[in-house]
Amino acid sequence: MSEPREPTTGTAERLARDDRVDPATEAFVTYRNLLFTVAYEMLGSAADAEDVLQETWLRWVGVDLDTVQDQRAYLVRITTRLALDRLRMLGRRKESYVGPWLPEPLLTAPDVAEDVELADSVSMAMLLVLETLAPTERAVFVLREVFDLAYDEIAEAVDKTPATVRQIAHRARAHVAARRPRDVVSPAETRAAIEAFQQAVETGELQSLFDILAPDVVALIDGGGLRRTVPKPIVGADKVARTLASGLTRFAVERSVEPVQVNGHPGLIVRRDGEIETVVAMRVEGGLITGLYFVRNPEKLSRVEQETELSR
Repeated sequence: MSEPREPTTGTAERLARDDRVDPATEAFVTYRNLLFTVAYEMLGSAADAEDVLQETWLRWVGVDLDTVQDQRAYLVRITTRLALDRLRMLGRRKESYVGPWLPEPLLTAPDVAEDVELADSVSMAMLLVLETLAPTERAVFVLREVFDLAYDEIAEAVDKTPATVRQIAHRARAHVAARRPRDVVSPAETRAAIEAFQQAVETGELQSLFDILAPDVVALIDGGGLRRTVPKPIVGADKVARTLASGLTRFAVERSVEPVQVNGHPGLIVRRDGEIETVVAMRVEGGLITGLYFVRNPEKLSRVEQETELSR
């Protein structure tokens, strides 16, 4: 007998009109976007998050719903445990990754940007900060700071006592606070930075971009060993500018650039012959670009063909 297939988000309206839909399916569809967001923030990979949701669904359909008091909490608990298992496995996989590793970018809808806390939590910069946390710390931070779960709920999800979870949350919060941007960046500042980069790409003129590079800017280029890239982070405005300048003239002639929303913030999709070649995201502080993130690994670019729905 074949395994039950996970419902997709596109089935939500049909399910809402179909009184015959079983309660398990209805609950899963209701919380699917939330569960995906939890898994994605823990893993930094949309593909792995989808795998976790498939496993969550398979476990959920075997649950006796009469024993479940809070369906949302129960589903989040299943997703968190599965994501933790996969996160530990991913850590070993990343050790052999070729070149810098960046999260898988998402094309997001305008409503994600409007939820400032959600947009911040899924930004490239924040996901990279979360990468520096141990797996359990990351799970606790995400569930507490982003989704505002109670400590006892988190404790059940990560198999710790509430007191231990409080300690982990405090430690993770301090760790993230020391590494996240300290200033609140307006959407206008980020748009100005993206527009300067786009102008530099389209015209081959680097000065407009150089003017907004922070002295200690870091550029990461993720090709995953499948596309030409720089094997190490590029640090400093001069080095970043020179690296970009070396390819901008050819870049401008051969490629088209499209402004989009990437992980809740302004970003760019770069196409060559109509195919997505690079997704550009950035971190802006004090009006200057402090981080430039170029995702070129073709295995990470499928989720920028259409918008991904996220929710808290």
